Amino acid sequence: MILSKAKKKISSGQRLNRDEILALYEDNDLLYLGESARRVKESKTGKKIFYTVNRHINLTNVCKANCPLCAYQCQSGDNRAFTLELDDVEKILQDAAHVKEIHIVSSLHPEKNFSYYVDAVKLVKKILPHVGINAFTPVEIVNFSKISGKSFSQVLRELIAAGVTSLAGGGAEILSDRVREIICPKKCSSSEWLEVMRTAHKLGLKTNASMMYGHIETIEERVDHLIKLRDLQDETDGFQAMMLFPFHPENTQLGKNFNLQRVGSWEDLKMLALSRLVLDNFNHFKAFWIMLTLPIAQLALSFGADDLDGTIGEEKIIHAAGAKSSTGISRETLEKIISECGYQPVERDSFYNSVMENI
Repeated sequence: MILSKAKKKISSGQRLNRDEILALYEDNDLLYLGESARRVKESKTGKKIFYTVNRHINLTNVCKANCPLCAYQCQSGDNRAFTLELDDVEKILQDAAHVKEIHIVSSLHPEKNFSYYVDAVKLVKKILPHVGINAFTPVEIVNFSKISGKSFSQVLRELIAAGVTSLAGGGAEILSDRVREIICPKKCSSSEWLEVMRTAHKLGLKTNASMMYGHIETIEERVDHLIKLRDLQDETDGFQAMMLFPFHPENTQLGKNFNLQRVGSWEDLKMLALSRLVLDNFNHFKAFWIMLTLPIAQLALSFGADDLDGTIGEEKIIHAAGAKSSTGISRETLEKIISECGYQPVERDSFYNSVMENI
């Protein structure tokens, strides 16, 4: 009965409730979910699949949070430890004149003050004034607030003045404090993550949203996570895109503690399609190929995704946890895998504006 009602709602474009979402998940009809999600995607962005020419910069891997879910972090003095100074950032940017977006996320360094991060953004803006700067997660914003004594709003205003144009969506993991107490106890709480996003949206700063699934969370907690995002989007309309990250347990303490294995591609595509149907107020969904691998990311374009993120250049956080994908990709490869699916590749800026003259 509930499943039948859910499918009728999908056919008529009505919003799904919690019980209906759970029924669709348990039904496990991947082809139905994929077809339905594809129709929703095409109603919003047609045959366009977006990508951007971007560059990731991870400022440091020295972190005081010591989260069990993370294989990237380390302590000062570890032989893996690194912290970029401004000269290092400048060198990275020397070959980035062609990019449209710089993506900056890092760890919670125990000694660097807020001005270090502000100065890094100012440097990017000075060298590449034309690029969008998608920088820092709510976890980092909460940390900046604590180490500076400033409110979320004050921190965000200062970053906007420095050049940040959008906020990264990471660090949400699962928006359940039960889960967070186990997987990332020293990170921000669920309510803090949501409040940072709410504040950013009120200041006119667009952001992404995310979910990391496939560890110790329940299916109910995944669904509640999606509903919290949907509710906030109803309130602020500030989320630009949703990203779903399968947890990579290799090299993590969490993986060892709970004997976890990476979920399969069926679960990846199922969660993507279901999320597209639940988050009816989100326009864009990213198939983050770094996490999914290119073949699964390509399949995801038929399961509700309309964005392959970007060329990236170099990525360290996910690869530290065991991701086997390349650390960078060419524009030509992205366009090829999009075209193979019968879709139209569209290079975008940070705000989903086309940078192609003929589109």
